[in-house]
Amino acid sequence: MTRPFIPFALPEIGSEEIDAVTRAMRSGWVTTGPKTKEFEEKFRSFLGAEDLESIAVNSATAGLHLALEALGIGPQDQVIVPTLTFTATAEVVRYLGADPVFVDIDPDTLNIDVQGIRRAITPHTKAIMPVHYGGLACDMEAILEIAAEFDLRVIEDAAHALPCTRNGRMIGTWNSDATVFSFYANKTITTGEGGMVVTKNRHTADRMRIMRLHGMNRDAFDRFTSKKPGWHYQIVAPGYKYNLTDIAAAIGIEQLKKLPRFLARRQALADTYLRELRDLPLKLPYKPESSDTHAWHLFVIRLQPGIRLSRDQTIEELAALGIGTSVHYIPLHRHPYWRDRYSLVPERFPAAEQAYQSIISLPLYTAMTDADQQYVIESLRNLCRRA
Repeated sequence: MTRPFIPFALPEIGSEEIDAVTRAMRSGWVTTGPKTKEFEEKFRSFLGAEDLESIAVNSATAGLHLALEALGIGPQDQVIVPTLTFTATAEVVRYLGADPVFVDIDPDTLNIDVQGIRRAITPHTKAIMPVHYGGLACDMEAILEIAAEFDLRVIEDAAHALPCTRNGRMIGTWNSDATVFSFYANKTITTGEGGMVVTKNRHTADRMRIMRLHGMNRDAFDRFTSKKPGWHYQIVAPGYKYNLTDIAAAIGIEQLKKLPRFLARRQALADTYLRELRDLPLKLPYKPESSDTHAWHLFVIRLQPGIRLSRDQTIEELAALGIGTSVHYIPLHRHPYWRDRYSLVPERFPAAEQAYQSIISLPLYTAMTDADQQYVIESLRNLCRRA
């Protein structure tokens, strides 16, 4: 009997989400409406900060773009980003005619190198965009201190970071200018596609809401539910089409209810990996202080010299055994567009280069069974013995 394939990631969708979608569709309101507003409010409440504004969007990429635009980033400006991230972090900077400035990572946490941020600052630098890699919070105290010193904006790419904490404080509630979460299919909760921006600045939030839907000064929900004629609106800026639908929001509301259970399961799986793999020639993910929460969106191992197989060979061997893995990420300085446009060379990013040669993201998802995880662990053990 062939063993079922173990995917790298798998969303957990139950009858609650399916029923919620059905109710949303039967309500007659399927685009941005009451469910989206409810999702925004419940998300803000989950983070536990009364002074937050929340804006639901159709992707984290859209959220990052809206945040940068609302903060006035434009041509000739520079935004500091880590090289070890998905391209969305940097591409939104280019949407506005600004330039990303790429910084190396900390070799232990794989988060952005704080001293590298300081060295990268120029008179054109306007913002820092840290990425909470894998679900581990960045050193927000140090980043915000640098931002204050040089009068820079901070936009947190928190696509991996729901929920995680730094020194007991939830990511999304720090004093950055905006924080952007992702609800893509492999994230800690999903709406299929979707994201959420949170900010403590009402002016920034108002601008993002306007730009989220074509630059209109009234959203469709307000216009179409008004008891008085509500056809009139004004275009106050050339906006975008970044709104989240009520269908997606209905899924998000149910997923948010399950997030504590999802987190507990991810933590249990991560703890098992950390315990069972610690005697192998692998560098395991950095674990924060016991008082802090790691979201465990990813479990990234790094092959050490004791394994003769290359990273790519290891991935192929695991695939042949029916185990899905991934690589997070091919550093941006290796991609043709970024490399060629900014004359990037690997020597400028030694920590990211070293990590890239050895990183593998192991399967970690809430529906993963203990038996499936043990199969992954034993398969890795056998590969290490053979190597």
